[in-house]
Amino acid sequence: MIHPSSSVKIGDAFNRVDGFDKVTGRARYAAEFDAPDLLHGWVVSSDIAKGKIAAIDEAAARAVAGVVEVITHQNRPHVAWLDRSHADEVSVPGSPFRALYDDEIAFSGQPIALVVATTLEAAREAAALVHVDYIAAPHNTDMRVALGEKFKPRKKRSTFVPPKARGDAKAAFAAAPLKHSADYTLPMHFHNPMEMHATTVVWKGDGTIVVHDKTQGAQNVQHYLCSVFGFSAADVRVMNPYVGGAFGSGLRPQYQVYLATLAATMLERSVRVVLTRQQMFTHVHRPQAVQSVQLATDASGLLQAIVNDATTSTSRFENYMEVVCNWGLMNYRCGNAAAAYTLAPMDTYTPGDMRAPGAATGMTLFEIAIDEMAYRAGLDPLAFRRLNYSDVDAMNDKPFTSKSLRQAYDEGAERFGWHRRSHAPRSMRAGCDLIGWGMATGMWDALFMKTTASARLLASGELEVATAAADIGTGTYTVMAQVASDTLGLPLSQIRARLGDSALPASPVEGGSWMAASAGAAVQLACQAIGQQLLAAADRVEGRPLGQVKLEAVEFHDGRMSVRGNPARSVAILDILAASGQEVLAAQATAKPGVGDLISMKRKARNTHSAIFAEVRVDEELGVVRVSRIVCAVAAGRIINPKTARSQILGGVVMGIGMALHEEALTDHRLGRVMNHSFAEYHIPVNADIDTIEVIFVDEPDPEVTPLGVKGLGEIGIVGTAAAVANAIFHATGKRVRALPVTIDKLL
Repeated sequence: MIHPSSSVKIGDAFNRVDGFDKVTGRARYAAEFDAPDLLHGWVVSSDIAKGKIAAIDEAAARAVAGVVEVITHQNRPHVAWLDRSHADEVSVPGSPFRALYDDEIAFSGQPIALVVATTLEAAREAAALVHVDYIAAPHNTDMRVALGEKFKPRKKRSTFVPPKARGDAKAAFAAAPLKHSADYTLPMHFHNPMEMHATTVVWKGDGTIVVHDKTQGAQNVQHYLCSVFGFSAADVRVMNPYVGGAFGSGLRPQYQVYLATLAATMLERSVRVVLTRQQMFTHVHRPQAVQSVQLATDASGLLQAIVNDATTSTSRFENYMEVVCNWGLMNYRCGNAAAAYTLAPMDTYTPGDMRAPGAATGMTLFEIAIDEMAYRAGLDPLAFRRLNYSDVDAMNDKPFTSKSLRQAYDEGAERFGWHRRSHAPRSMRAGCDLIGWGMATGMWDALFMKTTASARLLASGELEVATAAADIGTGTYTVMAQVASDTLGLPLSQIRARLGDSALPASPVEGGSWMAASAGAAVQLACQAIGQQLLAAADRVEGRPLGQVKLEAVEFHDGRMSVRGNPARSVAILDILAASGQEVLAAQATAKPGVGDLISMKRKARNTHSAIFAEVRVDEELGVVRVSRIVCAVAAGRIINPKTARSQILGGVVMGIGMALHEEALTDHRLGRVMNHSFAEYHIPVNADIDTIEVIFVDEPDPEVTPLGVKGLGEIGIVGTAAAVANAIFHATGKRVRALPVTIDKLL
């Protein structure tokens, strides 16, 4: 175990630096900040899925003791965004939802009023007394019906990469001797982090506000509020030092931050708005998907054709798009491949990015099809993938900066014992249980985003590193502290990482698995700048123990600066600081892709890869499925902290098991409303559902992918996991389920 008085290196495994604050309750979240005379807001949600508000009767609500105001579209103040278009950092084409804008209802659960009271209990009681008359209009929330309206949007989302065809896939499919064709579906999923979306707006009385928000990007929310309400950036400070999970639900500002700020500016009081667990089912979600896959091989199992068409759901007012079709086209060697992507509009809120958006859907469903094709060709599923392995990004014909998927296959299969697998379905059993072994491939992006960080080294030897980034549970605090310790050789006990504050140096939203690579690189640059200042100040130390050397010739360890290879020429950092005569050394640096990086991005693909092996036990009589073992072998570049990295993969794998067996939003299409809007009925894995999960990190040095050689880990763990489980269920039972989740009724 690493002692906090020691310095650490990149690659060392140790506990999260913020862990103590979280387990003791010292960490505070958006709804836990107090303010004088704080008011509480309770959202009133619409009862219909589409139509208009005919009348709102607020009399009974206003009569409740403690009620200060009932805000609706009829009495809200004018706000700036009504006069101009607005887009947040991760917006999508269309018209963003504007709460309390007018009398139109666009989706069930839409916020139509905010009751503000002196206590939460009064606000809740009064909200139940708001009576609304509606003029309902026909709506549709059925994906099967929406497919009849599917379309290709003209304006593409900035992150959308259209699939690129090669060869003549349809002709090759028709001519091939072995073929497989099927449709696969995924239902709507909701993020459901432990912390509900919440905002506390502190009214300062001088025209400024401090906003404590559950968000993945403090500066994104700051820009959003400035645009919507006409604030200047100096008037709004957004803080999110701790976030109780998000999985993408906090990338875009959700409606509670708008409502809380609207109430605070209208009433000139501090206001808190917290969504209920039920209301967490009224906004962002993973879209429904239908994916049609056609695969064909020659007699030996070599792929001859890939056709991968997908449609995902979107709202009527925005066109939310994901990269769904590309992953299989990129990952497998095949001269003839084509794909198409369309959207199906429904009367729901706009979907949003949810852990590995696009890949968790598209590659998971494609990997089930790959398993089916392997059986059609008479090959072991792993052997089939090895046979059709591509050393390059096959869709774009570009080499990878690194791709160690072969090694992931080898190490994962060895650890799992794949060689002991019998090929035929229903051929392995233990007592009443049918045993199934399945596997799948995962793939995700390895991204690097422009990020700025500051470093301040005090005369006491304490170091502060800071950036506006968020830590949504992924370990950003720990990454920042570890990189700082590695760079300047200071003990962890002397390092403080600050983040989650719009007043700190600029950072993108936390998403896409880019934060460790991006914030880590920025912190390293800022600390190297401090190191340069220390080297210059070392000349003032008596005896000049370092002599004339450049920064590249020195190293930092355990609070000392030494000449590399000559530890006798060494000096304590505290002595350097004393000799400098300065109270603080400060630096700020920005990490961003340079010209060479941009050229490399165009010429080479940057991705993480994984091989997932799953064992299931299926009760032959009852159809109950238990996932008894998972081995996930991950190729993700340099691993900063194996302990926290393993936790990221574990979390992703658990969510993948949820995709395979549990998660499914069930909508009553007559009402247009999700009916299982609670943890009691929207099923997610619990402790009893999870058995042994083993994580392997394949050695994959990659100095080209990002400045630290790091590839993100937050999302690769979920990609393909559900497919591995579904494929194992087929191996156990002989029943192929193409509509996730695999529930008992589909097996009996």
